[in-house]
Amino acid sequence: MNLSDIVNRSEKAIPWREGEKIPWDEPAFSQRMLREHLSQEHDAASRRFEIIDQHVNWIHHALLKEQPSRLLDLGCGPGFYVSRLAKLGHSCTGVDFSPASIEYAKKQNEVQHTGCTFIQHDLRSLDFGSGYDLVMLIYGEFNTFRKPDARNILIKTHEALKPDGRLLIELNSYSCLHGFGLAASGWHASQGGLFSDHPYLLMEESFWNEEMKAATRRMFVIDAASGDVQQMADNHQAYSEDDLRILTRECGFSRVEFHANWPGLCDDSGDYLLMVCEK
Repeated sequence: MNLSDIVNRSEKAIPWREGEKIPWDEPAFSQRMLREHLSQEHDAASRRFEIIDQHVNWIHHALLKEQPSRLLDLGCGPGFYVSRLAKLGHSCTGVDFSPASIEYAKKQNEVQHTGCTFIQHDLRSLDFGSGYDLVMLIYGEFNTFRKPDARNILIKTHEALKPDGRLLIELNSYSCLHGFGLAASGWHASQGGLFSDHPYLLMEESFWNEEMKAATRRMFVIDAASGDVQQMADNHQAYSEDDLRILTRECGFSRVEFHANWPGLCDDSGDYLLMVCEK
């Protein structure tokens, strides 16, 4: 692509038509993303460790009742949650699309002797296995899938759980994604960051599709030296609580419980919705 492609771009972006996701599985990108996961200065990729510790404490005490359990973390990133849960006596498996994150998780597992298993794979095509007490999919990852893929993930999760197992999903709230889709366009320059190790200009546009109830962020990354342009898109499907009740019931779950936030934690932003589904 070049600058003329930006000038002649379509007026509106259709969700998932301009790209599935940002390139999580591209080796160089995943290595740069790992730096963001490890940063303790922000919560943009992974939450800071002090917050993760509080989440893990709630999962261990409230959901698992401090009983040794089999856990599957879908979209585990560098393994921050499962490594902590393993130290509390749980048997943990983590799956992620990013090669750099999984490699980091495996190395930490060797050093800390947590006994975790880590798999680099696309959740859409992976066989989840069976016999889990808890499956987790947190920090809005569920919203990034098209509806048919999200439904398939729920069906596979239901099959992977024990008869009394539970699914923990943390979603971006409907209001959060609606606002995300209506955000103003913008740009910024970087000497090197998530999208390149070299100086670049990032231009962003956001779109809300009322019919699909989905938000798209269109991004153009312009190399400062060559002027070459790379286009990518980030898509998010919004769900109301009623949508989720119907969807989880259709996928076999018997009961669903919603929390406006992680119980016991102070966060009134309204950006996330926690859902616990029982098989």
